[in-house]
Amino acid sequence: MCLDQPNSALDQYGRAAEKFPGETHILVGLARTYDMLNALLRGVSFYKKVLQYDAVNSEAIACLASHHFYTDQPELALRFYRRMLQNGVASAELWNNMGLCCFYAGQYDLTLSCFERALMLSDDNNMADVWYNIGQVAIGVGDLGLAYQAFKIAISVDPNHAESYNNIGVLELRKGNVEQAQAHFGTAMRLALHLFEPAFNGGLLAFKLGEFQDSFELANKALEAYPEHIESKELIKQLKAHFSSL
Repeated sequence: MCLDQPNSALDQYGRAAEKFPGETHILVGLARTYDMLNALLRGVSFYKKVLQYDAVNSEAIACLASHHFYTDQPELALRFYRRMLQNGVASAELWNNMGLCCFYAGQYDLTLSCFERALMLSDDNNMADVWYNIGQVAIGVGDLGLAYQAFKIAISVDPNHAESYNNIGVLELRKGNVEQAQAHFGTAMRLALHLFEPAFNGGLLAFKLGEFQDSFELANKALEAYPEHIESKELIKQLKAHFSSL
């Protein structure tokens, strides 16, 4: 793995698994390697094998929970996170993930209590992410005031939290504060080049303001970060049509 030869590592792990069947360290190694190769379903199958031999393996439970959450099965993810809680694992990240699962599973009465627990256990390293997720939930229930406050707290805890800057920009735009929105989109882009949302939001705003050259550059930045983003492609298509008509 250190030599960046994951396929060779898989061969080694495979031979080891045949020689030592049921050895969970080997199975976890296989699962991690498949995850790194983006072969997520293969990784999930090995995490399930780990739980057959070690029903309280926290890494396997957490990875299966994450898999179910991102495949639109928050109810199943919540079961796995509760299992971790029963095993004595209690952290800000766990309660944060449970809060998100409760929200997307429609269990709104439990959502905020989970985030409260997450805030109680959080520190400066993860508190900003908890507040960011609270802001996302607030947007989901239509409480834009709470969302704005949550994102503001997130960047007060972590001044480099690009996602919060992007969302504050969107909320400022809803209030009609165009200059503040542009400033927040620009800050988010500077802090996180891998994010496509602030570049697209900035490009769309520039398009609506008639700043077509800036819009074109920002839309291309969004596509550099996420080449398959349909809205950015559509924006560039409109801009090219506008440029060709000049």
